[in-house]
Amino acid sequence: MTACTAKASCKKLPGLLELTDTHLQWTQDGKKAPSVRIAHSEAASLFCSKEGAPQTRLKIGLVGDDNGHNFTFSSPQPVAVAEREKFKKELTTIISRNRGAQDALPKPPLPVAAARSLSVTAVPTPGTSTPRPTATPLQASHSRASSVVDDRRPTPVITGTDPATEFRLRKKVLMANPELGTLHRDLVMSGQITEADFWDGREHLILAQLASEGQKKGKPGQLVDPRPETVEGGEIKIRITPQLVHDIFDEYPIVATAYSENVPNKLSEEQFWKRYFQSKLFNAHRASIRSSAAQHVVKEDPIFDKYLEKDDDELEPRRQRSEQVDVFVDLAMTFEDHGDTGNDKDITMQAGRQKAALPLIRKFNEHSERLLNSALGDLPPSKRQRTDEGEGSYTQIDLDDLHDPEASDGIILEMQDRQRYFNAVMSKEAEAVKQHDPAVVLADTKSKLQSTESKLTQLKIERKAGDAALIAMTTNVANRLDGKSRKNDIPDGLFRQMTTCQTAANEFLRQFWLAMYPPPSELQTVATATKAQRLAKQAKMIGYIAKTPEKVHALIQAAQQHGIDAIRVQNALKPILEASERALTVYRNKKPGQ
Repeated sequence: MTACTAKASCKKLPGLLELTDTHLQWTQDGKKAPSVRIAHSEAASLFCSKEGAPQTRLKIGLVGDDNGHNFTFSSPQPVAVAEREKFKKELTTIISRNRGAQDALPKPPLPVAAARSLSVTAVPTPGTSTPRPTATPLQASHSRASSVVDDRRPTPVITGTDPATEFRLRKKVLMANPELGTLHRDLVMSGQITEADFWDGREHLILAQLASEGQKKGKPGQLVDPRPETVEGGEIKIRITPQLVHDIFDEYPIVATAYSENVPNKLSEEQFWKRYFQSKLFNAHRASIRSSAAQHVVKEDPIFDKYLEKDDDELEPRRQRSEQVDVFVDLAMTFEDHGDTGNDKDITMQAGRQKAALPLIRKFNEHSERLLNSALGDLPPSKRQRTDEGEGSYTQIDLDDLHDPEASDGIILEMQDRQRYFNAVMSKEAEAVKQHDPAVVLADTKSKLQSTESKLTQLKIERKAGDAALIAMTTNVANRLDGKSRKNDIPDGLFRQMTTCQTAANEFLRQFWLAMYPPPSELQTVATATKAQRLAKQAKMIGYIAKTPEKVHALIQAAQQHGIDAIRVQNALKPILEASERALTVYRNKKPGQ
């Protein structure tokens, strides 16, 4: 049953927004299947545009995704506000019900030094909100021997960074990877594993984030060409930002000159930019040949027209290069070559055959040169040229890769009566040459090659193996496409619990195998686990892994209650069960103290 509907756009695409008994969905115009489908249980927050805003918007945040989805109501303003308020009322009730269901769940106590494990919560019946799977603690053992080694250790800190910086880096890594952030919230925030255990083996993510922040971004390679946008009412609008102003001044110094001479004495800043984007000067700066056609319809401007320059469409560019061109890259060095032989000049590459293209080509060249100069910095031209040892220009093209590598002399073998040994070898080679007549060997080789052609014509390759491989690949692709197109009829709550069970079990297995076979550490960290700590971690993780079959069994029972085929759930979680059984077998058969 549909509670309310309204015409709304999502990501600037028109469509229909609907709120049913189970989902909030948005369908793009012209399509049958909804592009956005949100279950009631996933609604976490709601935001609306201010009263009197030019556009009536609604944003809904999801569980684990604060960005959510944005919808803009496309009806006339009074109707759009009424539709938005109706959706707001219904969604507020749904979100309140979801928060009430979460608050009613038991809260896990503070982390203690006892083993904890994720327990599968009961899946609600259809029609009710699906609570998020929570981590409930197992019975903690309060009696611990004093000889038990404490497996807690400080969070690893990459050498060279302070803890506050690494905390900021870890936060950015979690925000950039939503799945990793969800796993951190389910396992670390619930106290099942420590912060150090979670980041053990993931130091490369922190280093990658640190390296990305340390990289200095160069100047963008795109030409400054502001694109006008058409807003409601048919008006054309250009968004002016401080970065855009800086790029325009850097790319076109004549605009900076016009700004300094006219603002604020003759024009205000707003008037300056409005008249600039309507002037011939702006159209002359457009990175398109078609802009020349637009200049005939642009009105004259007494202020900006005096800054116009003649098109740089002569054979020789207006701006000549000041530094000397290297002889090996100067195309004019061969201009007079082979003049005596009567060869004609090559006019196919002559610049200026299409005169309208010259200003654009030179604009691209100047822009590329400006990018290279910004990358080279403030070095003088003499320091930028490559300096090679030696005299003459030949050293510039004398590359090391063009020389044969020098063979090593090796170690001289000291032997007695060396001359007699080599004489014996030479005599054996001479006898071998006498035994094999070159003419006989050549004739024998020719006769063998002549029979090869007839054998190749008789060669037949069986198609059975190729057909079998093609059928197997086609069947595999068809099965994958069928699996993607098949509708997932598993309830959202049960599917989320299956995902949580799988990711948690994978993390426990990862921690167990890291403790069993620690890889050689290539990163220097402050805290490194000792052998006693690794043994304690093995026992702790194997306790979690042993609970995996029990969790899977609970999920299968929940699937049966919802009328879902239990075999599907069992097959989906079968790899986790096999991996857990493998870890349990290895742990039982390992030697004490290993």
